Amino acid sequence: MSGTPRQLSVSWQEYLTPEAMPETDQILLREAQAALEKAYAPYSHFRVGAAIRLANGEVLSGGNVENAAYPMCLCAERVVLGAAASLYPEVPITAMAITVQNERQLIDRPGAPCGACRQVMVETEGRFGQDFPVILRGQTGPIIRLAKAKDLLPLYFDGTFL
Repeated sequence: MSGTPRQLSVSWQEYLTPEAMPETDQILLREAQAALEKAYAPYSHFRVGAAIRLANGEVLSGGNVENAAYPMCLCAERVVLGAAASLYPEVPITAMAITVQNERQLIDRPGAPCGACRQVMVETEGRFGQDFPVILRGQTGPIIRLAKAKDLLPLYFDGTFL
């Protein structure tokens, strides 16, 4: 028996500087960078800032929150998605930006969300039946813009399985 080969492919836009991006993306990325200051990361010194733009024009942001009991940490992505779900439960997300900073080393490539955050992002797209672009950045280096959260988790689990 032989299986049929399959292939996954993900495309994205890459920018060398924020100024090369559309202005709305620049603004959202700045909000994510500002959220790094809200992060509480006394143990790892790895800060994550996330910002989302809602269909009503509101922009929300949040940082990661560490705990000495590591499994209880809150990721910035889920912090801001949870805030949106609580404050604006009927308003879809139109874009998300995520940036990372490490006080101990320079991160020169885009930081990507963990698997749990990717799953929550995909669930959020499904909840509203609307994909949203995701912008990723490190401290320096290129910035990438994916067309949708599902591009980060191509073989995702969703409500159609239940």
